[in-house]
Amino acid sequence: MPSVMPAIRAARTDGTPGVFTAERLDCVYHGPHEQCTWLGDFRADSGERRQVSLYGSDRDTLHVGQQTKAFDVGRSSRVYGPGGSNEWVFTALLLAAGLSLLVYAVRRLAPRSAHSDRSPVA
Repeated sequence: MPSVMPAIRAARTDGTPGVFTAERLDCVYHGPHEQCTWLGDFRADSGERRQVSLYGSDRDTLHVGQQTKAFDVGRSSRVYGPGGSNEWVFTALLLAAGLSLLVYAVRRLAPRSAHSDRSPVA
């Protein structure tokens, strides 16, 4: 599950700007379906460099050696392109489901109020 704050930062494109250079395409096959991600070098505007994947990239997004603007929201192995991310939707749904389960459990386990045990006064 994506962490809440990085997911929000990715949606808002709020992070350390830099440049991603595509080096290698990594693909996984699920039957007839292919899922690919570009791996490469992220160089922050501050000079920091590291090997990461580019979120949301696929086979047709880039080619080897191509550069694109990217930003780092604090994830160790992933940066995001200028379009941001929709990860917040999945994170919000998980949080809502967890909160719903918690409310349900509290309601089921909470003792009934004293008023419900009283007989009507004549």
